[in-house]
Amino acid sequence: MTSQVSSPAEQADGAEEALVKAQRRPAGAKEIRRLDRVIIRFAGDSGDGMQLTGDRFTSETASFGNDLSTLPNFPAEIRAPAGTLPGVSSYQLHFADHDILTPGDAPNVLVAMNPAALKANLADVPRGAEIIVNTDEFAKRAMAKVGYDTSPLEDGSLSAYNVHPVPLTTLTVEALKEFGLSRKEAERSKNMFALGLLSWMYHRPTEGTETFLRAKFAKNPAIAEANVAAFRAGWNFGETTEDFAVSYEVAPATAAFPAGTYRNISGNLALSYGLIAAGQQADLPLYLGSYPITPASDILHELSRHKNFGVRTFQAEDEIAGVGAALGAAFGGSLAVTTTSGPGVALKSEAIGLAVSLELPLLIVDIQRGGPSTGLPTKTEQADLLQAMYGRNGEAPVPVVAPKTPADCFDAALEAARIALTYRTPVFLLSDGYLANGSEPWRIPELSELPDLRVRFASAPNHTLADGTEVFWPYKRDPQTLARPWAVPGTPGLEHRIGGIEKQDGTGNISYDPANHDFMVRTRQAKIDGIEVPDLGVDDPGGARTLVLGWGSTYGPITAAVRRLRAQGELIAQAHLRHLNPFPKNLGEILARYDKVVVPEMNLGQLATLIRAKYLVDAHSYNQVNGMPFKAEQLATALKEATDA
Repeated sequence: MTSQVSSPAEQADGAEEALVKAQRRPAGAKEIRRLDRVIIRFAGDSGDGMQLTGDRFTSETASFGNDLSTLPNFPAEIRAPAGTLPGVSSYQLHFADHDILTPGDAPNVLVAMNPAALKANLADVPRGAEIIVNTDEFAKRAMAKVGYDTSPLEDGSLSAYNVHPVPLTTLTVEALKEFGLSRKEAERSKNMFALGLLSWMYHRPTEGTETFLRAKFAKNPAIAEANVAAFRAGWNFGETTEDFAVSYEVAPATAAFPAGTYRNISGNLALSYGLIAAGQQADLPLYLGSYPITPASDILHELSRHKNFGVRTFQAEDEIAGVGAALGAAFGGSLAVTTTSGPGVALKSEAIGLAVSLELPLLIVDIQRGGPSTGLPTKTEQADLLQAMYGRNGEAPVPVVAPKTPADCFDAALEAARIALTYRTPVFLLSDGYLANGSEPWRIPELSELPDLRVRFASAPNHTLADGTEVFWPYKRDPQTLARPWAVPGTPGLEHRIGGIEKQDGTGNISYDPANHDFMVRTRQAKIDGIEVPDLGVDDPGGARTLVLGWGSTYGPITAAVRRLRAQGELIAQAHLRHLNPFPKNLGEILARYDKVVVPEMNLGQLATLIRAKYLVDAHSYNQVNGMPFKAEQLATALKEATDA
């Protein structure tokens, strides 16, 4: 995701300059209203460029200095039938002059490029909101395709909304006459016309978008300039038409950001950067063995661009080959990663069990999506937790780490790498589609803030036999971490056997001895149980009797809901888990403090099941599995009912 990088001070200066320009209008100019936040949703056919439009608006909003959160939403089909409800693609952006946590519950502005986009999104639009409609697409056939018998623009069904009928296609084609494009080519720029109009409405900067368009279409300057012209025409239309009598200002969120340099970042991009940083901090080559799968493929795409950081990417022929190659790279001394989603984890499970047996560091990145089986490839879910915990044959414990926001994916990747390298174990990193595709401002850390992840490879024999002979025992453990030595193949004198059959303690030789197997199983479990993770923090206003416990991407909606309840005078506490295996050591003590524990999850209660089983706490589940993130108001209502019950 492209965006300008600047400090809060620079953002404030640039924003102030933009606002001053907006206010230097001649007498009789249009009214300007100041808002504290806005939620905009761009919606259209999957070929209308809604994701690009939303991305550009987001990038300019980030450079302006607003806090923001986004929710891209697109169909699973590469190209669903044009003008149909399954083919609708949307991009929602929530931006504000203060810190925010979610993409917003309902849009204040809906830009609908065709009848399908209007029908698919209208139920989410509150009364009184603004709807900008591309009237050119409301032909009889297009409306009939989505079940409109009469035009909603004429039958009064939209009377509760502030509707702006705009012939976007016609205006775009007219604006691009001088470029000599065919009508079909010109029509493709209508999303830029819409972007220009919305940029005028909310005083977004324009230079970044024009620079982006010229770079994107550098090989075809005529198309680049046509898109720039359409973008400017949309801005000018907003400035001159009588239908838009008001424009809006949302000041920068300067108080929301600590000092530093910021950029807008998506979860998958932050995770990719975190993996690169982990490789650099460990002074190890980073190896990715992967097979493309939605919504994890962006990590493969991004890492393939960074060979200069010692990154090697391998696009395998299938999921099993991807994890097998990664495990081989781990044996060879690399920081090894495999990326996938839930269906791929199922295929990788035997190789992950092999990694448990070999006790080698391996990061398994699972960008969760709706299931089971192929499920909902482009929708979000949190339903792989139990699979990550137990989805292997035998006793095969694996640590589990989960980021809470798009930007937090960077830190979570570093933490997963720390555990894998320190304890010589595969580690699950559980993100999801909401985090992967969503974005928010991210403070770029200083190098001095990053952890030291360097490891020491075995370089000499580590055991003396009874006869005084010095040998290498591949399963002789560190007494503190229980990690075994990591010996790079080819190191003289450190040759050792690997494989999936049970190892003899110390020597690593094949062993079928029952007592040895019992010992090795318990030792591998003790190693995971002994991983040092930070204590869990609790946000408690004092006197709360109810605790809301979450994990992963529910952080934003839960925190927003808790804020709403506290603003209403409710006493409610909140805690959020990053480490799901092992749990923080103080979790049991925290749970015991509260009369009620509520666990909101985008599954049917997987964390709640673990909490009940381990701590004998009557945790109450609040669940949703519709492929979309929780809404803050929805959660606030549910939590209020739980506290009152």
